[in-house]
Amino acid sequence: MTRAEKTERRIHPRIDHELPIRVAANGYDFSTSTSNLSCVGAYCLIKKYVPPFTKVMVKLALPAQIEAAGKKCAVECKGVIVRTDDEERGGFNIAIFFNEINDEQRKKIAKYINQLLPN
Repeated sequence: MTRAEKTERRIHPRIDHELPIRVAANGYDFSTSTSNLSCVGAYCLIKKYVPPFTKVMVKLALPAQIEAAGKKCAVECKGVIVRTDDEERGGFNIAIFFNEINDEQRKKIAKYINQLLPN
């Protein structure tokens, strides 16, 4: 077993990557970008504290290259905040688990991530 295999316990690959994301929670709508992403969740910075276990609506904008037609692709799903961390520079980093996402939407994210992974 390699060192990377020992430290990475996630089933789904996660990449450090910025993509536009909108998060709606408790009447607030945050436009931000991801810090990292997998097909089951995202990590991003928002300006207002939202506690863990809060249900959210997520809209993620994937670049055009994943669609054959060359148009931008939006993934929409529901999620839940599983962690909220203070950010030293202001705001809060939140970890979102996509708890209500259909297979087609999850596959779009996975396809995009697989394009960016090293071979």
